[in-house]
Amino acid sequence: MSTGLDLFATLHRIVQQAMGCVPGAQRGSLLLLEGERLVTRAAVGMEGVLPARLQLPSDAGPASAVPLDDDEDEGARVMDAAAWYRARLPGAPALDRLPAGATVVLTPVRVHGRPRGVLVVEQPADGAPSGERRARLAALADSAGAALERRGLYDDKARAAQETRLLEDVLNAVAAQASPQDLVEVVSSGIKSVQMRPRWSAVHLVLLDGAERDGPPEHAPALRVYRVARRAPTTYWNNLRDGALVAGHNLGASVDFRFCPDSGAGSQSELIEDAIRRRVQGIAVAPTDPALIEPAIRRAREAGIPVVTLDTPPAAGSSALAYIGTNNVAAGRLAGEMMARLLPGGGAVHAQVTSLRALNGVERVEGLRAAAAGKAITVLPPSENQFDTARGLQRAVEALERHGGAGAFGACSENGPAWGRAARDAGRAGDLKIVAFDLVPETIAMLREGTVHAAVVQREYDMGYRAVEMLHHVITRGAEEALAGLPALVPGAGASSPRFIDTGVDVVTLECTPWSHPLSDHLTLELHRKAAIRRRGPTGAGALEILVAVLDIEEEGHAEERAHLDRGSLVGRALGAGRPVVLDASAAEALWMGDVVEARRRGARTLVGVPLLTRGAALGVLVLESERPSACAPDELAQIERIAGTMAVALENVRLLERMSRRQASLANTIIELSSPVVPIAPEILVMPIVGAMDTQRSGRFMESMLQEISTRGARVVLVDVTGMEAVDAVAAHHLLQASRAAGLLGAEVVLVGVAPAAARLMVEQGLDLGRITVRSTLELGFAYALSRTGGRIVHRRG
Repeated sequence: MSTGLDLFATLHRIVQQAMGCVPGAQRGSLLLLEGERLVTRAAVGMEGVLPARLQLPSDAGPASAVPLDDDEDEGARVMDAAAWYRARLPGAPALDRLPAGATVVLTPVRVHGRPRGVLVVEQPADGAPSGERRARLAALADSAGAALERRGLYDDKARAAQETRLLEDVLNAVAAQASPQDLVEVVSSGIKSVQMRPRWSAVHLVLLDGAERDGPPEHAPALRVYRVARRAPTTYWNNLRDGALVAGHNLGASVDFRFCPDSGAGSQSELIEDAIRRRVQGIAVAPTDPALIEPAIRRAREAGIPVVTLDTPPAAGSSALAYIGTNNVAAGRLAGEMMARLLPGGGAVHAQVTSLRALNGVERVEGLRAAAAGKAITVLPPSENQFDTARGLQRAVEALERHGGAGAFGACSENGPAWGRAARDAGRAGDLKIVAFDLVPETIAMLREGTVHAAVVQREYDMGYRAVEMLHHVITRGAEEALAGLPALVPGAGASSPRFIDTGVDVVTLECTPWSHPLSDHLTLELHRKAAIRRRGPTGAGALEILVAVLDIEEEGHAEERAHLDRGSLVGRALGAGRPVVLDASAAEALWMGDVVEARRRGARTLVGVPLLTRGAALGVLVLESERPSACAPDELAQIERIAGTMAVALENVRLLERMSRRQASLANTIIELSSPVVPIAPEILVMPIVGAMDTQRSGRFMESMLQEISTRGARVVLVDVTGMEAVDAVAAHHLLQASRAAGLLGAEVVLVGVAPAAARLMVEQGLDLGRITVRSTLELGFAYALSRTGGRIVHRRG
């Protein structure tokens, strides 16, 4: 019976049962259509005709030469086994091992009534199977078709949900004023998990550079090309960041979110020390090494700054107030229970963590072991990738080569995809049972293709939100009230020990099972949950500053290049035509296209350029590359067009906002300059009228302008006319005192003139002290005082 948990095992079992229908059968396989090719997805007994193990999935040649449909009367077809294996098995088959006269029975597999593949069983002699055996083979082929149909329905739902999530991510990235590099990263990682069949190896964003896109036709516009370097997945930390920033917005707190390296300059300890010096009000940190940063946490608490950890628990006896995140041991047990269902016969299970110093991964492996206790499952000692995805893949490949193994557990977000890539390289995709952690785009793609079987998914968005929320409550209400009722992180620990907020996990598989949520439902629920939190809107006020420091796992930065448009290139053709262009990189027309030649050197076989169109104009082109020939089907191209359309609208809105922002800034600067002009009215005497309010930003400009004019003109007296000021309050008085002291350092005196009666009364009521600043009620009296200080005099002449 198929539970939807393991398609590979279901198909493998169907092949075994089909072999049982044919007396003397030694080999069987199941081949499925992928585009115009057949791919072997399950096989039994192939070691007898191959010198080495058959890697799965494995290309089995073009589909056109295989009878995928059956005759109405005869059902299954029979072919010579040697001819079949020679055409369909890669490598050099040992055909001499086949029984003389052996044949293969081909039974078509249909999905929605259409041929989808073929069930193949070898029999030792010629001749069609009996009617009863033919019926049993047809029933098994129908079972395979039903499993594939069920899988396809869930995959379609997941793809639609993932596309919706991708479009939402694009809009959120633009709303957050993300850079083009960040935007192309969102699109690149998202589209690769939405569209798996093309296996996009690269996604680039090519933008026309500003106003040059409106230049004359003969002018070659400038381009900006944004490429995403191969890097570790950061979706997990980006989600956590979004939750923290939304919490800051809703609660009226300024959140300083920092990605920092594991060690060295800018490490977490240094960030905490800097935060102590800056006197931030609260700190949340995801410790890579809890023991290493504990002294810094202790110093922060001694300075009166509350600290919480998220994602990873603090060290034993920590000064942190609380841990916000996953119950890692319980989550590991869930992973172990899923592994036991995937391996009913038991076997050795590998494990990998990011670092053996980080408690989260270590505790998850402990939970996995606890769940495996008493079963025929052996959990091998975990390896660590040390926050390096290339090292993680190498460790996974080495482990499979050395120990084989039946399953693998990825304890942190990048570990699951490492096992998945290693399983592909070893030809064990689907056969190696993989339970991953978190839903980064690569894990989503591997769930959909069956390489990863299940994922234990944390709620990192909630972690970020609740960490900032907790710190806000501690700062505004006090620690005792904020922590009241929360359980201790270590059961039975005293009241001074860190508290625990469990944000929970979800077990996700592609299909719905009794033990998990389907991927499509989880993605949809996640979108709704985030939207509900964002809709809460601001509920707090104040200028709290909270530092959130997490790990930076980027391996390389983005690549940004400048170029000029070649109208004969792929990008030029897409812009000129105003519609998508799909090219075979080896076609004659592409041999001299510069961007295609460059992509071909990278191994690309299919290139797609989709223009970003808005209001009839093109902003740029979204370029995709695949190492597969004929990689982009019409439905996939239509999907890319929808994504490009959303990007275009979003980018155009950003450009409009940027133009408005520049105009507003220019207008504001003009107003500021006009509201505080410097007017020389006599040798060594300046007048500076102030109109409006005197805030911090205005004060800086005022002082800079005043000091520059004093230095340039050798002024000795500056008459500051406050007649047009809204109010001379404590803030304004402080800024005027600072300006007076600064002028004094250059040998000039500031004289305050134009203080209105109401302003004078307010200054007295507030007890404001202008220090030694000279005050005159009118500009005329102030000018007379300035003349007396500079040795000048007023001369009246008759006309």
